[in-house]
Amino acid sequence: MKILITGAAGFIASKIAAMLAQRGDEVIGVDNINDYYDVRLKYARLRELLGIEYDGNDMPFSKEYTSTKYPNFSFIRLSIENKMAVDAVFELMHYDVVVNLAAQAGVRYSITNPYSYMQSNLVGFLNILEACRNYNVPKLVFASSSSVYGMNEKVPYNEEDKVDTPVSLYAASKKSNELMAHCYSKLYGLQTIGLRFFTVYGPWGRPDMSPMLFATAMREGKPIKVFNHGDMIRDFTYIDDIAEGTICTIDHDIPEDKRENGVAYRIYNIGCSHPVKLMEFITEMENAYGAEVQKEFLPMQLGDVYQTNADTRRLEAEMGYKPHVSLHEGIGEFMKWFKEKSLD
Repeated sequence: MKILITGAAGFIASKIAAMLAQRGDEVIGVDNINDYYDVRLKYARLRELLGIEYDGNDMPFSKEYTSTKYPNFSFIRLSIENKMAVDAVFELMHYDVVVNLAAQAGVRYSITNPYSYMQSNLVGFLNILEACRNYNVPKLVFASSSSVYGMNEKVPYNEEDKVDTPVSLYAASKKSNELMAHCYSKLYGLQTIGLRFFTVYGPWGRPDMSPMLFATAMREGKPIKVFNHGDMIRDFTYIDDIAEGTICTIDHDIPEDKRENGVAYRIYNIGCSHPVKLMEFITEMENAYGAEVQKEFLPMQLGDVYQTNADTRRLEAEMGYKPHVSLHEGIGEFMKWFKEKSLD
């Protein structure tokens, strides 16, 4: 297949791009490499994909890089907020699937930087939808988020639950993406699949997420910050399981009998379905690190929710998704990578 992946320098997208390239798909990745977090990590992920050394700071927009590691993978630096740049990359070839993982990430960041979410997550997503329509792309897979469940107290979260009470602008932007996608499916026949990702961790993870924050504090001998005094529950999901589940949706179309009113639109939870208490997660990290660490217990932060818990039966039944990496295995792999390859 010919596949376009946006956000290719990101945590999830870079893993998916590598897996698709390894199996022989023709993949073009794009990313604007913004400085929401340390760009060195994004360039390091790209080096893993491209198999070449380059000065990331001088990487120009619109230049195409072809991988020496995966000859069927190439990368172009561009922003999905730039409609002309998006159209240009769609003109390169006819894509069988577009996977939109580019977005302004971070629940807490949306509290202080709301405008950046509107540009990337709404304007950028609209540019992708319009390009899929205008260039006759048959399928779009896009990232939503478990944060859309907001104040929903019913667990585990099911795709049929109401998602009308977001507690962050990030969550609201992701719910908006789901509505926009449904509109394009209804109007233009574009098959759209939205994935509500639950807390993802693993090698090459984002530095603003708790596993990286905890590991960095451990290495530096600093206390780790534990919000809501440790009384939180998360459906931590290992990156390989997330990537494999996403590829399931690339490979399989929405079943005809699941297309409500004939609209080729479907939402899936993608998580582990085995939520753990935050303190249990921290203990697993301490065991992998080899030492107990000091903890600074703090109140709940704005935009956070008490728990996440995925009901993934729909994705399993319709697409064959089945997570298999245990928390113990996943933390072990993450900490091994952190000690060997993470940035200083």
